[in-house]
Amino acid sequence: MSKELLHTPEGVRDVYGKECARKLTIENKINNIFNLYGFHNVQTPTFEFFDIFNKERGSVPSKNLYKFFDREGNTLVLRPDLTPSIARIAAKNYMDVNVPIKLCYNANTYINNSELQGKLKEITQLGCELIGDDSVEADAEMVALVVNSLKSAGFDKFLVEIGQVDFYKGLLEECGFEDDVEEELRVRIENKNFFGVEELLDSKDITSNVKDTFLKLPSLFGSSDVLDKAKELATNEKSLKAIEKLEEVYSILVDYGVADYISFDLGMLSNFNYYTGIIFKAYTYGTGDAIVAGGRYDKLLSQFGKDSAAIGFAVYMDQLLMAMSSQKMEGDTDYVYEVLIYDTELRKTALQLATGLREKGIKTELIPKKENISIDEYVEFKKEDGAVNVTYVSKDGVKEL
Repeated sequence: MSKELLHTPEGVRDVYGKECARKLTIENKINNIFNLYGFHNVQTPTFEFFDIFNKERGSVPSKNLYKFFDREGNTLVLRPDLTPSIARIAAKNYMDVNVPIKLCYNANTYINNSELQGKLKEITQLGCELIGDDSVEADAEMVALVVNSLKSAGFDKFLVEIGQVDFYKGLLEECGFEDDVEEELRVRIENKNFFGVEELLDSKDITSNVKDTFLKLPSLFGSSDVLDKAKELATNEKSLKAIEKLEEVYSILVDYGVADYISFDLGMLSNFNYYTGIIFKAYTYGTGDAIVAGGRYDKLLSQFGKDSAAIGFAVYMDQLLMAMSSQKMEGDTDYVYEVLIYDTELRKTALQLATGLREKGIKTELIPKKENISIDEYVEFKKEDGAVNVTYVSKDGVKEL
């Protein structure tokens, strides 16, 4: 057999043993917090019609999708993003429902992003989507839920950075830029290339006040005091209202008791063009990428026929686990079990012992001993793997090794 068959393709990896147990344990803890907040689990298909994620949705670029065809010739894609899928579910199953809907999920996404060498192309996301509520209370609840989800995973040193898409869009509307200029400006701001930003703005006919605000975006970062500075710089009604909304959200987050985990970044942008209001990302030590990202997308569901506000976020489990490893956070795990090794003539005795342990809720692995494997080899492997007890049932009696 070729050794190549033992390797995974670029961008995917195996998760097994203690790491898999740790991942599942954390996922269960976070999902439990989602449920405590009233969010209900849903599952979406691993692949969907291409149109669910087309350019108009503002999701992942077509070139980065895994595409294939069904027997009828329809173009299908492995889901690169859960939000459009949840929007489709909401429009299909809750079209006439006006009461807010709370949905959550645990799923893998697939992005064939060749530009990001070394990055995973299959990642696990846990997320929540609140549909049908356009209030600042909903915004604050989702941010508070992010904080408490990360705390449940064992993190105590992290920051949720909050931005506002409309603050930036208000500035753009004042400028009246063409689409290609807007995109170039977004790329330069996102790459923190503010010399390039200044150069681009100098070439355009805009007021000095608007230019000054664009150039000060990097400094509009930090505690809630930043909001006062942003209000002074706001040169249009849309940008001003965006900041006023953030002030309301922050006031509610104070009531939630999570203000210590909050900062603001008015220069924050997103690759997803469907965001319409508040956006946020969570960061911690040990990874340069966000471990959570989300925001408000009030116009996305209308593309599926349901005119409804919405806000959501996703926890990126692979980044979260990397951060835990860097911070040397062991984390709780359910990878705790006992092993009963038995001589085949004592199968009934071993079965009775295993059943008794299992009835007590103790995970028990039952293994018939083979003549060509020494008892020491069994014990060495199982204890290295994490077994808390290894017991041998033989003609000489029941002995813990």
